Amino acid sequence: MNPSMDSPADHFDVALSGEMRDRLEKLSALRAAGVEPYPPRFSRDHTAAQVRSRVEAEGQVERVTVAGRLLAMRGSGGMTFAPLQDQSGQIQLVAQRDVVGEAAYGGFADLDRGDIVGASGPARKTRRGEPSVWLDSFRLLAKSLRPLPEKWHGLKDVETRYRQRYVDLIVNAESREVFLKRSRIISAVRRLLDADGYIEVETPTLQEIPGGGHARPFSTHHNALQQDFYLRIALELPLKRLIVGGLERVYEIGRNFRNEGIDRTHNPEFTTLECYHAFTDLSGMLELTERIFTAASEAAGTELEAEYEGQRIYLRPPFQRRSMIDLVAEQTGRRLTGLELAAAYEELVEPGIVQPTFVTDYPVETSPLARRREDDPRFVERSELIIGGREYANAFTELTDPIDQRRRFEDQLAQKSAGFEEAHPFDEDFIRALEYGMPPSGGLGVGIDRLVMLLTGQAAIRDVILFPQLKKEQ
Repeated sequence: MNPSMDSPADHFDVALSGEMRDRLEKLSALRAAGVEPYPPRFSRDHTAAQVRSRVEAEGQVERVTVAGRLLAMRGSGGMTFAPLQDQSGQIQLVAQRDVVGEAAYGGFADLDRGDIVGASGPARKTRRGEPSVWLDSFRLLAKSLRPLPEKWHGLKDVETRYRQRYVDLIVNAESREVFLKRSRIISAVRRLLDADGYIEVETPTLQEIPGGGHARPFSTHHNALQQDFYLRIALELPLKRLIVGGLERVYEIGRNFRNEGIDRTHNPEFTTLECYHAFTDLSGMLELTERIFTAASEAAGTELEAEYEGQRIYLRPPFQRRSMIDLVAEQTGRRLTGLELAAAYEELVEPGIVQPTFVTDYPVETSPLARRREDDPRFVERSELIIGGREYANAFTELTDPIDQRRRFEDQLAQKSAGFEEAHPFDEDFIRALEYGMPPSGGLGVGIDRLVMLLTGQAAIRDVILFPQLKKEQ
């Protein structure tokens, strides 16, 4: 059967709402009249923001062509007003019966909220001062069959907003702005690192050994190789192999995957920046961290301050630097070491750190890839940046001694045998790389999602990820 001749409603196997059935009938009528409701192309010469800007500056523009989605339709006395939205913002369309003619005016007035249209005509303000395009022609570019929701905010709609992000972006200006800021933040970080001489690289997502962190990985099977692989949990070890290979400054912004719980600050799939720099150390990476947060803050328009979960966060460097052992001693009166120190810190100290603070001197047992402190080998040259009780960045002076690295991996195997499921696996090839010689280096990891949460004031990580993981839709 010719697809233009059968009834569109025949292709739906679910009960249709009255409004959706009405739209399908309009679709049939358009096709019967020879109108293609889904044309392949359309050229515009102005965005909504450009029209508004020109009207404000020039008063009137002779002719513009815009395209976007209709957000409403309001008719009054031979005139129809319709705000049109594109990525740049909104511009009002005005159709007058005595200008476009009875047939065209009826066609425009019969459009629905959500339809995508192209429109042309002069641009000027209405009597109420609203910059508008006064139509002399228009074209339907995509007939919207599903009506947009009238109200999309509120707790009851949260899961639907995440699952149908495309609708969320249409109707919620706040959501669009969050993701536009996310893009600007990542671009600013890239510009900073590129200007510093870092090389952006791509490393494998499928790995034989999921190294670089303490986490439970996802696994998969490669049919052609008849081999099991893991989705990476971190970017670290392949990037450090590149330092061995002579690429002295490298970075990657990419997705990691951890088969763990989901909550307000954790998603199984998340974005991380990792960068490694030969011939520097922890101190150099902390200075880079401050510069990254400054650049990201400015890109997000926060002016080095952020209101986050009821707290005013001041992001102007230098950030505080505090030793973990001192912080725990202030709370407990005891100078602990080893895993006992780490446990006391996570429970008693970290949740109470509000302003940006570099916490230094981690126990060697918790940090199998960081260099030991020369003055006290019980600790490593490592620092985490804590803001509002959460970790945002992790920096090391990298361990380059292959003998010590082998011993650390063996210690991790012992922890795994003792029941620590997320202990770091033994990676013989990484040790082989170190045996060729790795220069003194610093490394840094930054959680991009949490950084965007902070700089856009979002309390849940799923509000800064376009397509977060959700349970299967019922």
